[in-house]
Amino acid sequence: MDSVIEETRTEGCARQRPPLHRNSRRAGSCEASFWRGTSRQDVQKVLMAAQKYERENRAPGKRNGPLGGIALEVLALFANLVNFKSGRLDPSLDYITDKLRRSRDAVVRALKALRDHGFLDWLRRFEPTPNDGKGPQVRQVSNAYRLSVPRRALALLGRWAGRPTPPDDDQGARADRAAMEAEHVATLDLAGFATFHIEDSDLAKALAQIGKAIDLRESAKRTESQSTSCSYAGS
Repeated sequence: MDSVIEETRTEGCARQRPPLHRNSRRAGSCEASFWRGTSRQDVQKVLMAAQKYERENRAPGKRNGPLGGIALEVLALFANLVNFKSGRLDPSLDYITDKLRRSRDAVVRALKALRDHGFLDWLRRFEPTPNDGKGPQVRQVSNAYRLSVPRRALALLGRWAGRPTPPDDDQGARADRAAMEAEHVATLDLAGFATFHIEDSDLAKALAQIGKAIDLRESAKRTESQSTSCSYAGS
């Protein structure tokens, strides 16, 4: 009887887990060819082009254009989070919604608008889980994002499209960026933390592997502890 209950419980947990999105790629195997280094000047051009594109294509009497105000907020947040050297940009959806204080649906619509109009692209990713039982052996993780700017929007900048943006000497802006980056780093696991701070090196890869092994071990311990608690509760 107990085995039947345990099997039913395991199958129920498997059904509750959300399936992977289509075209998801394994985290750590796809980002090198997707992300590319950028600069503060290039990122500022993306923001300026998006703002201009939004204004120029807004219908008379309408509050928002094709992107919408929340999409511009998302883009500005991403501009503060992207790693200029590597192009790394992978905040979770929960982080974005918490930071902008916007609903999940609103952020998802904003991300879609940015992608549909050529200002953003992303890769869906998954990673293995320490699950020895039935059900999925992988889980969805945050997307890898990449900023871009369509030619039609870049053309709206005119002569500014090919001119470097003046350097940002605003100490407050730099402090805000540092605070956002620190907050984002605090949400990373050990593997992500190592990769974020030590770019493109064998040391980063080694530390990332060690960090992932530790995370998997800790996750397995928590799962075992929960299973033991459930067993005592059912006794």
